[in-house]
Amino acid sequence: MSGRGWNGMPFPPSEREREACETIVENAGAALDFTAGMTVAASEADQRTNYAVVRCLEIISEASRRLRAETKARHPRIPWRDIADAGNFYRHAYHRLALDIVWKTVHDQLTEIIEVCRAELSRPPAP
Repeated sequence: MSGRGWNGMPFPPSEREREACETIVENAGAALDFTAGMTVAASEADQRTNYAVVRCLEIISEASRRLRAETKARHPRIPWRDIADAGNFYRHAYHRLALDIVWKTVHDQLTEIIEVCRAELSRPPAP
């Protein structure tokens, strides 16, 4: 399936994809909120914040897997494969987790991911 309608326009997001985008926006926003006003050092020292942020990133990773290839292709600047793979790292290699990388992920990447998902959510539904 090409991901395009009879008029050549991309299909609007499916319900599954819409829910995935909403989940990504919600959890990316939460991760940013959890670390708002904190320094890297303060964040690293706060176990609750670390657990909460990593959980948000796990959820974002899983939700990203529910996006269609066509949707991801519209946003090639987003490292979709890395996002999906990161969830496995958070779950299975937690003992090697570098909190400075978590901080960079939150503060360098989540704002753009939120914008992309909001753009997808604002696409008009099929007539």
